[in-house]
Formats: sequence, structure tokens, C-alpha cells
Amino acid sequence: MTNEWMNDPALADIDRTKLDFLQALVFESRSLNKEQMLPFLMAVAKRGQTEHISFSNEEIEVIAATIKNYSSAEEAAAIDKMMRMRKK
Repeated sequence: MTNEWMNDPALADIDRTKLDFLQALVFESRSLNKEQMLPFLMAVAKRGQTEHISFSNEEIEVIAATIKNYSSAEEAAAIDKMMRMRKK
């Protein structure tokens, strides 16, 4: 996935710093295996706190829907799974 999704008009009201943060995470996590993912996500949460980056539920929904529009079928399925897990 490229960073084209970041320029989608649906994201116009979301701070660019937040979108840059997400894009960096996408690139950093690409080479991780399942065992490395949990420590990575914990570090990401810590970095988000340090940088005062948080997302409202509405922002998360809009971002996920937008990213899906630019994703492969496999990536979209992973996003759907992640969003279902988030709601539980």
C-alpha cells in the first residue's frame, strides 16, 4: 500500500500528524512476524502517548474505511478482522 490514502478527501478533517504517524507504523510493521507484532504494538502505544497522539472512535472508523479503499482484498479482510476485534 502506498501513502495515496492519506490524501483522500474523507480524511481532510484528521490532523496530518496523526496520518503521518499511521503511515510510519504501516512501513515499520511490514517486516514483522506474529511474535514480533505484540511488542511492536506496545511500543507504538507508548510512542503515541509520548507524542500525544490519540484517535477518536470516529477517526478510527473513517481511517479504516478509507484505507480499505486503497487496499488489496487480503489487506481489507485484515482491517475488517482488526475492527471486529476492537469492538469486542
